[in-house]
Amino acid sequence: MTGMKHIKIHRKRILGKLSAVTTAVFALSIAHSASVLANAKDQILTGAGATGQQGASLQDQIQVVTNILLFLIGVIAVIAIIIGGIRYTTSNGDASQTKAAKDTILYAVVGLVVAIMAYAIVSWVVRAFA
Repeated sequence: MTGMKHIKIHRKRILGKLSAVTTAVFALSIAHSASVLANAKDQILTGAGATGQQGASLQDQIQVVTNILLFLIGVIAVIAIIIGGIRYTTSNGDASQTKAAKDTILYAVVGLVVAIMAYAIVSWVVRAFA
């Protein structure tokens, strides 16, 4: 019986370390995403200045905002899918935890599909009325 107890304690330690590493990776990826967005804004402004335009048109501004929002939604969806995968892996066959993990993955994918469809609609409207 002590062997099973030792395995459970060892497994909890591994899961604790895994969750700490996962949290650190998420934090670093979010920090990197923020720096990428800041650099993208600077590059857009530099590019607009290099073309001789004083400012971007409304159509360009809407496109930039929708691109940034789609990027953020994509990052959030990937994080949710990873969290759902971790929850599924650590569910140990418990039906309620497995269902909750599958629902997390499903909702993340549905949210991503809705976001992509919204992006397509916004792009079409901007092109149609600009």
